[in-house]
Amino acid sequence: MKKIDYITFGKPLITKNQFKEIYSTLESGWIGTGPKVRKFENLFSKYKNIDNSIAVNSCTAALHLSLLNLNLKNNDEVLVPALTFCSTINAVIHSNLKPVLVDVDNETMNIDVNEIKKKITKKTKAIIVVHLAGLSCDMKSIMNLANRYNLKVVEDCAHAIEGKYFNKPLGTFGDFGCFSFYVTKNITTAEGGMIITSKKLNAKKIKSSALHGLSKDAWSRFSDKGYNHYYVNDLGFKYNMTDLNASLGIDQIKNIHSMWLKRKKVWDLYHKSFSNLKIKLPHNSFKNIKHSYHLFTIRINKKNNKNNINRDKFIQLMHKSKIGTGVHYLSIPEHPYYKSKYKWKVNDFPIAKRIGRETVSLPLSPYLTKNQLSYIIKNVKNILG
Repeated sequence: MKKIDYITFGKPLITKNQFKEIYSTLESGWIGTGPKVRKFENLFSKYKNIDNSIAVNSCTAALHLSLLNLNLKNNDEVLVPALTFCSTINAVIHSNLKPVLVDVDNETMNIDVNEIKKKITKKTKAIIVVHLAGLSCDMKSIMNLANRYNLKVVEDCAHAIEGKYFNKPLGTFGDFGCFSFYVTKNITTAEGGMIITSKKLNAKKIKSSALHGLSKDAWSRFSDKGYNHYYVNDLGFKYNMTDLNASLGIDQIKNIHSMWLKRKKVWDLYHKSFSNLKIKLPHNSFKNIKHSYHLFTIRINKKNNKNNINRDKFIQLMHKSKIGTGVHYLSIPEHPYYKSKYKWKVNDFPIAKRIGRETVSLPLSPYLTKNQLSYIIKNVKNILG
């Protein structure tokens, strides 16, 4: 086997076409929000088969703007999975709403529909569903509950850009779909996000809110017809995406299917290679679901491997072997801020607790070589016996 350099978890590969797109943006003299952002938005709308896409600087911004546009009242309750990244919770808090945690399903790691039912009260006004690791939530059951109790739905699709449920693209079920283009995501703009919605008026308002509440962005104010003045119509934010960021996304969205096929090939290889190990592999029953294959998670319990290795020790040993890994995620009640502010107890969410303490994500990228994959698989087997 050839010499292996450190395998970075989630390392992106910037292709020659992306370099060309970036260079053309730099040469144009316009690197702020402008024509490249609009092109990326149009390509994304076409891919998701929806009319309105608004590019922003992160999925966190997308979630925040989406929640603000649900027209909820202060301290209305929003149901959120107890196993997710902090930005999902933070967006609720920054919107002056009250997050209510819901435990997750042991198999899918997604929000548990049966637990949702238990948490709905008269104060419940919305649900944020997170398609964790790229696997769709049970959207049929969730939308049935939302319709029955008149709840708004926001889809956190940070892991699930390619995902579908019964052939319907994820992000198009609820009021808003929110996507991430962070550096480790299936498509990256270094930092960035997208909001999609079928409602044109909401899209127009969000577009303005993402840039200080202005009536026109800078690109719209200057044209061959001369200068068009802008007005501040609302109290907005600095959440806009730049053309420099969008330049990366334009080429990647064009090649998303071929990259998805490569991710699937790696995901399937891992699943087959580790089937005889005494670890819990990711859920692989995908009837009527298109998985995005964003993460390959394994769950390690030291009682189940002969080397008595727990998750954290596994991470250390993989690092020593020059292999990067990720943790997705510790349960929300584990974190000091939320524990202090909301008095959440980790034992009240036993499945999220267990998954958060046992789960580790292996490198999953369309750019991994056969040599690297063989090395990763060999080390996982050696460490776990």
